[in-house]
Amino acid sequence: MDLVSLLKTTFGFPGFRENQEAVCRAVAAGRDALLVMPTGAGKSICYQLPALARGGPALVVSPLIALMDDQSARLASHGLRTARIHSGLSRDEARQACRDYLDGSLQFLFIAPERLRVPGFPQMLARRTPSLIAVDEAHCISGWGHDFRPDYRTLGESLPLLRPAPIIALTATATPRVQQDIVTQLRLDNPALFVHGFRRDNLALEVVEMPKPRRNAFIAEYLQSPEARPAIVYAPSRKAADLLALELNAHFPAAAYHAGMEPSVRERVQTAFLSGELHVVVATIAFGMGIDKADIRTVMHAALPGSVEAYYQEIGRAGRDGRRSRAILLHSYADRKLHETFFERDYPPAEDLARVARLLTEDYQLPEDLCAKLKMDQESFQSAVSKLAAQGAAAFDMQGQVCGLLETAEAGRWRSGYQAQRDHRRAQLDDMVAFAETAQCRMSALVRHFGDNPGAPCGHCDFCSPESTVAVPFTDPSPQETRHLHRILRELQQGGPRSVGRLQTESGIDGDRRAFDALLDGLTRAGLVTLTTETFTNPEGREITFRKAALTHEGRTWTDADPLPVLLRAEADDPSRPPTPRKKKKSSNTTTSQTKSGHADNQPATPLTPAQLTPAQTDLENRLRAWRKSEAAAAGKPAFFVLTDAALKAIAVHCPQTLDELIQIHGIGPIKAERYGPAIIAICCQLTT
Repeated sequence: MDLVSLLKTTFGFPGFRENQEAVCRAVAAGRDALLVMPTGAGKSICYQLPALARGGPALVVSPLIALMDDQSARLASHGLRTARIHSGLSRDEARQACRDYLDGSLQFLFIAPERLRVPGFPQMLARRTPSLIAVDEAHCISGWGHDFRPDYRTLGESLPLLRPAPIIALTATATPRVQQDIVTQLRLDNPALFVHGFRRDNLALEVVEMPKPRRNAFIAEYLQSPEARPAIVYAPSRKAADLLALELNAHFPAAAYHAGMEPSVRERVQTAFLSGELHVVVATIAFGMGIDKADIRTVMHAALPGSVEAYYQEIGRAGRDGRRSRAILLHSYADRKLHETFFERDYPPAEDLARVARLLTEDYQLPEDLCAKLKMDQESFQSAVSKLAAQGAAAFDMQGQVCGLLETAEAGRWRSGYQAQRDHRRAQLDDMVAFAETAQCRMSALVRHFGDNPGAPCGHCDFCSPESTVAVPFTDPSPQETRHLHRILRELQQGGPRSVGRLQTESGIDGDRRAFDALLDGLTRAGLVTLTTETFTNPEGREITFRKAALTHEGRTWTDADPLPVLLRAEADDPSRPPTPRKKKKSSNTTTSQTKSGHADNQPATPLTPAQLTPAQTDLENRLRAWRKSEAAAAGKPAFFVLTDAALKAIAVHCPQTLDELIQIHGIGPIKAERYGPAIIAICCQLTT
């Protein structure tokens, strides 16, 4: 059947969107295919149209009940015959769906991946060869993906029974490594590869470093504007989603959406959002898959996502109607620490897995019994056994019982695979942090991450167009900052490229590293400097990552007589407000000598003196000084290398109890917080106990 005519008569579309036609023709002709295309670009039609052209029925494997229900309902609205089999339906409904599939009365059957583990179910499906098999959200099959699901891993074993039906794997988020793993795991036969459309020219991306306590107020203020809604806000936890939704609902219709809510409540929230009754949904990552709401104007992240893949999939829900939309990511160093806590929970030490593996047998056992024997809590056990299953050393039945695959478990072959998975997951987090800190066009960085052609800079992200940002203002540099910018450029012109830390030292610009990074950020945005990430191996064999600064052609030819087209971010202590005028320092012998040597620019405007400290604060200051002396001696460095006096006094005054509180103190950047934070927090906590 002519595909264009079928597209018009069945779905009412006048023609194909960009990149759709080639996919549809390849699959309709019976060829396996892998399609990697962004959310909202029209992936679904790429299996639906070929399925109809080949005469049906088509099998669609999908990971989420909401996704299946939504797609099934849309097909039914076009007069097509569909059915679903998942845990939300009764046994009678599932049996009727099977009968309808076998007698040829269906055009589409949606199934959850775990159904293929039910004894006899794949064989039942094989009694009627499908027209094609679509594996939606195919990145879930890959251990290198951002949303790996063990149930997907078994698809490669079941799908050969349904051949010679062509298989099309579809996903919005697959790096080149994940793409290759999908092909391997699904055993695709010489597949046609289609990787298209990652560039979204109607999305303006902004990334803002902002302390956690200020984020909710900023989100509420930003979303007050009707032009910013409808909106989705992604929260880092269910509790955070509930609290933020409650706060936002005082200003405009908003609700939470997460897996901890009753299915009926989630469905009501989803329906109300789609209809426009709700303006904002505050969600965990559970929301949005398969939700086709074209007019979402804003997607906000209230914390750092766990991977670039997850971030890209979530921002892809904005602006599907083609109109200009915005994605704003709020983050801080504390988010990284939280993800590392989650990592240790989700990826336990290999010895924990080994303890579980040694107790598994060929017979299925109840998890509760195994937990009791191991004296392990259920959450830890579930995490360990799931990782064993992902490495082929364990398996579950439909009742949740677990058995061991002894050859794999005894040989310990799962260890290397598990270690590689741990390393990859850490790398995903590193990539997300690098994206948040990147000194280049945001959209180009995303497109490059997925192996697509980045093309020219987008022209409207916070890097390309700082003057048009809405989340944080950019300002002209102060006279002192202008002098520092000139000094950095001259230093690079005279001494060539070098690490950022060395550049700060050799340019004679003392003070907080974040302030120096802000200057480099401004020079990079102006096209005068480039920043690259490099690594070296230290004498202990540890790989160290650092940033290196170099001049562009424009930077090499710049002179003091040329204008300096640099804009700097507003002050970090409150990015949601314009910067306040800088106060002049009170004159003193010390300040005068520092000013003459060019080292006064980052000293606090109103330094604390010992007379201003309470007895408890003085006690804490003395303890910190003793600790600093010990650390400096061990490193063979001056005391100020560990902490400046100003930072030490500020810690004594504020007595931070968490890393999040510590990093808000002037003079404590991410590197110092990572290196010395636990010790400082321990000293402060001792004083308060």
